[in-house]
Amino acid sequence: MSERGLLIILSGPSGVGKGTVRKAIFESEDTDFEYSVSMTTREKRVGEVEGIDYFFRKRAEFEALIAAGEMLEYAEYVGNYYGTPLTYVNQTLDTGKDVFLEIEVQGAMKVKEKIPDGVFIFLTPPDLTELKSRIVGRGTDKPAIIEERMRVAKEEIEMMSHYDYAVVNDKVELAVERIKKIIVSEHYRVDRVIEKYKKMIKEL
Repeated sequence: MSERGLLIILSGPSGVGKGTVRKAIFESEDTDFEYSVSMTTREKRVGEVEGIDYFFRKRAEFEALIAAGEMLEYAEYVGNYYGTPLTYVNQTLDTGKDVFLEIEVQGAMKVKEKIPDGVFIFLTPPDLTELKSRIVGRGTDKPAIIEERMRVAKEEIEMMSHYDYAVVNDKVELAVERIKKIIVSEHYRVDRVIEKYKKMIKEL
């Protein structure tokens, strides 16, 4: 039987570039883990693809999945639900594959309650001025939404202490390399491999 894979959680404040960094990671030829596509009730943005960027669902459909216990985590953020379908994650981890989640901070905290041995990575902006310029630069949000996102972002940055690692997204390619190094090193942690060796000793 394969060793269970690692659950890797990347999150951070809105506008920090989580989606851009995640896409760059999965465009790399040496990436050897699965991306768990999140589900959301927000409207699809220009260029986004169903089943690749998100599973886009109506609010009633999402709430039915919550009621059925089919979400690993979910959170309501700026008026929309975001969440992670549970079945896909467990099935993939059981095959020994690592699973990569790109989720909101609220959702990451719910995952930590259920799977505390996940690898929790907080993506940070170089500073808050840069963060606001990125949100404004999207051109997708009204001024009131931008201000709300900034208010929430400040609260989310204060949650960084609950994570294992903080990675600055100053340049996408550098952030990608930092995250890859973290994941490689996590596979060699003693607390992740010791049970296998204890079992080997008993079988001698």
